Amino acid sequence: MKHLVALSSIQSHTFWYVGRCAMPRKAKELTALDVKRLVHPGSGGNVMKPVGGVDGLYLQITPSNARSWILRTSIAGQRHKMGLGPYPEVSLADARRSAAQARSSIRLGENPLLERKAARAALRTAKARSLLFADAVEQYLDTKLDEFSNAKHRQQWRSTLMNYANPVIGQMMVSEITTQDVLRVLEPMWKDKTETASRLRGRIEAVLSWATVAGHRTGENPAIWKGHLEAILPKPNKLAKKEHHPALKISEAPEWFADVCSRDGTGAKALAFIALTAARSGEVRGMTWGEVDLDTSLWIVPAERMKTANEHRVPLSPQAIDLLRDLGRGSNGDLVFPAVKGGQLTDAALSACMKRIAAAKPGYYLDATSKRPAVPHGLRSTFKDWTAERGYPSDMSEIALAHKVGSAVERAYRRTDMLERRRDMMASWSQFLRGETVGNVVSLNA
Repeated sequence: MKHLVALSSIQSHTFWYVGRCAMPRKAKELTALDVKRLVHPGSGGNVMKPVGGVDGLYLQITPSNARSWILRTSIAGQRHKMGLGPYPEVSLADARRSAAQARSSIRLGENPLLERKAARAALRTAKARSLLFADAVEQYLDTKLDEFSNAKHRQQWRSTLMNYANPVIGQMMVSEITTQDVLRVLEPMWKDKTETASRLRGRIEAVLSWATVAGHRTGENPAIWKGHLEAILPKPNKLAKKEHHPALKISEAPEWFADVCSRDGTGAKALAFIALTAARSGEVRGMTWGEVDLDTSLWIVPAERMKTANEHRVPLSPQAIDLLRDLGRGSNGDLVFPAVKGGQLTDAALSACMKRIAAAKPGYYLDATSKRPAVPHGLRSTFKDWTAERGYPSDMSEIALAHKVGSAVERAYRRTDMLERRRDMMASWSQFLRGETVGNVVSLNA
């Protein structure tokens, strides 16, 4: 007859001596109500209460009475604690079911802990790859927009993606975008808006490259050009040449200048100043009184406002100084050409002003080649043409336009921006615009 002798009680098991072997007694199978009544004893750290039903299943209770399910088990000879979720979110019945499944997997030689770890990793990967292209655009721009040289460039970047890419692929996961999807964006505009489409392709490529590095997609970038889209789409330079901004004819520049000077409004004054200085629209619209020295007739545009990211000195002709004095100088931080409601004038406002001037004289102020009405940026082209016809050195007019001149090495050794020579050139240009006869000026009807 076998003799049963109680040895000790260790939490869930009372060990009994059966013949020559010590073996644990099964824990009492608690009910849902029993489990609900379990609380921390009030001293010490976490406690483990066996609940029975499945070997090794415990309710862990913290000193604050937070409760969770733990399965104690052995996998490949090593002891492990496997969490089965919080109580009461996970009921007693569900905890027993999960514990039984885990033990069954272990008996089959599987490792539920490794499987759970792999499932969580797969979930994280799936979540990372669930990013929509429209959201990827915003996240990319949040990190990269500060690298762009000016506000207009930043706006162009955003608007091309919003207007052309997002309507087609904006609601697609970046992980699912293929070459065919990119082509659905580009092909409808590739021939008619080649330059815009080419820039858009590069911007889609940049967003998808960011998404790959950030872990939101894998594989080759479907928007890459070399060795990929170039095999499908015609080369941009074979389709269309770059369109230039419509410019005034040299012969019509003085008449146009008289028209713009006859008009009231800040926009008209800003256009006249753009013409007198050959500056970019954004440089003039963002100009402050602190950048201007009326006594030395000099306007210094800081590097952060320049497309080239270099400070630009602009000699002001007597006509430009008169225009500024008529405006009435404000404090240093004030805009020279503010909008009516405050803030900067918009590029659209200047373009609209120029359109009204052209509309008032049908057939006048049209580009000689495209026959389209001249635009503000085209005034710089008119200035460039004028300097060429008057024999001014190309480098000098390029510096006046704030273009980069020569190679990087040549620019590194150049120590002058030809300020005084440019001052004479800009004075002659201003006289020409006002219809005043100056040396070597061709006939206005030429």
